Amino acid sequence: MKRHWTLILIGAVLGAVGGWLYWSNIGCSSGGCAITSHPVNSTLYGAFVGGLLGSSVHGWWTKKAPNEQQQ
Repeated sequence: MKRHWTLILIGAVLGAVGGWLYWSNIGCSSGGCAITSHPVNSTLYGAFVGGLLGSSVHGWWTKKAPNEQQQ
């Protein structure tokens, strides 16, 4: 269970950094974009998506082959 939360946290941190980098390098300067026009929005969105990806990596990582499952 600890690994699950660790992967979510790592994904969220990497996503937050990615969201901020996206805002700083590409972002929307006109203010018309809801997510990328402000650094906080972009960072929080990146953290959310990164956490979701970290959670899905955990599911993929711990999935056992059908012949390895406990009976």
